[in-house]
Amino acid sequence: MHPIRKQRLIFISVFMIAIGIACALALYALKQNINVFYTPSQLLQTKLSRQQTLRVGGLVQNASVKHNTSDNQVCFVITDDHHEVTVYYTGLLPDLFREGQGIVAEGKLRADGAFQASEVLAKHDENYLPPPVAAALATKSETMHA
Repeated sequence: MHPIRKQRLIFISVFMIAIGIACALALYALKQNINVFYTPSQLLQTKLSRQQTLRVGGLVQNASVKHNTSDNQVCFVITDDHHEVTVYYTGLLPDLFREGQGIVAEGKLRADGAFQASEVLAKHDENYLPPPVAAALATKSETMHA
C-alpha cells in the first residue's frame, strides 16, 4: 500500500473512533439526566430502580388528599382510571392543585411501591391532562362504548 494511502486510512480510522467515543459519552450523559414520564399503569408494569428520577402523572383521586400540618407532608393518590399510585410530597402544593385535576409529580419510587415526589406540577388550564393520561382515558372510554 502506498504510504500516503496508508496515512489517510489511519487518519480516517482514528477520526471515526473519536466520533464513536464522543457519541457514546454524549448518550451516556443524556441517559443520566433524562426524566421519563409514566402513567400509574405504566409505572406498575415497568421494573424501575429506586435511584432513577422519573415523572408520574394522572388525576388526583377524590377524597385521597391527606395533609400533615406538623411536618408539611401531603399524601394523595393519582390514577389513570386503571391503576392507582400513592404519592408523598413534603412542601407546599401549587395553587391549582385540587382533587379530580391532572398533575405531574417528579421524584423517585419508594421501597413500598409508593412514589416520593420532590416536585408537584399542577395543570395550567381547565382542559389540561398530561398527554399519556389523556390517551389512556380516551382508550378506556372507547372500550367502554364499544
